[in-house]
Amino acid sequence: MAHDVVTVHPVAALAGSPQLPADKSISHRAAIFAAIGQGESEIVGFSDAADPHSTLACLRGLGVEIEERQDVLEEDGTPSLFVSGRGLDGLTAPTAPLDCGNSGTTMRLLAGLLAGRPFDSTLVGDASLSSRPMARIANPLREMGARVEMTDGHAPLTVRGADLEGVTYRLPMASAQVKSAVLLAGLSANGTTTVVEPIPTRDHTERMLQFDVLEVGGERNISVERGHKIPARQFVIPRDVSAAAFFLVAGSIAESAIIDLRSVGLNPTRSGVLDVLRAMGANLRVLDERERSGEPLADLRVEAPENGLHGVEIGGAIVPNLIDEIPVLAVAAAFAKGRTIIRDAQELRVKETDRIEATAAFLRDMGADVEERPDGLVIEGGRPLKGVEVDSRHDHRIAMAAAVAGLMADGPTQIHGASAAAVSFPTFWNELESVAAGSVDH
Repeated sequence: MAHDVVTVHPVAALAGSPQLPADKSISHRAAIFAAIGQGESEIVGFSDAADPHSTLACLRGLGVEIEERQDVLEEDGTPSLFVSGRGLDGLTAPTAPLDCGNSGTTMRLLAGLLAGRPFDSTLVGDASLSSRPMARIANPLREMGARVEMTDGHAPLTVRGADLEGVTYRLPMASAQVKSAVLLAGLSANGTTTVVEPIPTRDHTERMLQFDVLEVGGERNISVERGHKIPARQFVIPRDVSAAAFFLVAGSIAESAIIDLRSVGLNPTRSGVLDVLRAMGANLRVLDERERSGEPLADLRVEAPENGLHGVEIGGAIVPNLIDEIPVLAVAAAFAKGRTIIRDAQELRVKETDRIEATAAFLRDMGADVEERPDGLVIEGGRPLKGVEVDSRHDHRIAMAAAVAGLMADGPTQIHGASAAAVSFPTFWNELESVAAGSVDH
């Protein structure tokens, strides 16, 4: 694969305006909801990362027509996607297994969508996806009457079409994918389906579909009725705050930095990384706040803080809002003064790799003082880091977090499996080079 070994050299100053990828979570959902909508929808700025394209491939396997039109271009030259919505009842039985690649979002959301369809579907994925837990969606779908077959709680999943009944399902873990799977199944279920969410998770599904949301005793109750119609519309995809996080941390640990990030999605269920970095003393500015397609976005500027960063405690309700950013926040913690405690993040152990263990391993190898705990990390910041060889374990967020650490380490950092970054940020190495000139060999 291209760029499978990348070397990052330390650099004194960072400057520039890297082009961020479109938000993956919103791209997945826009494609699915457009596919079951009434008429043709346009998706402006769809992600070019691998995972959302797995969703497109699966939808095409269900009979949905999707085309890029080169005559309709965004300001940055990306074509719009046009999706011919078939309505829920227009999806057709796939003639082959639906390949979800590395994308847990694709598999879990489509399992919910397909549970009430009058045909059988098999969802498969790569080795990493096939090791991730799927009982968490099978259990609530079975409560609704779905027939879901797995292998030891993992993919491949076979979803056999069944008549579904609405349920009230209380999420046992903070998972937007499980929430969305149940709500999508609810579109086909008799009566009302309600998901009770004790801890808020990313809310793109309910924003896009305008489901009923009630606050009850501090918990969110999200409900959908059978036959909820989805109109055709234009979806505008903001830039991915999870991708922005790598540059926000890099700018916050550098000796000198001015980095501008344009049109970043700032959904409050996703932007916890900004709150934590501010609490650590980062110099962040939010400019030109606006809303597109029901999602808030803004331009961000990060500059190197005069007095550096300091340690904080990260835990509780904010963790689902920054779960993907914890590896790079751990890098920030390694460069901060004092102790950072990260807790309540056990969900990281069942991502593409065990991200708690993988993050602790590469930071320790670089010389950081890191204690691994079952649900997180304790990092004593301020020790100088040195460049080493890092195995990404084919995990995009580990590869990119290690690269950020390498920018401020002593000596070169060689990242093996660097091509994993393409899962969420295909142009990461070029964009990193654009703000850290001469520091990236790929």
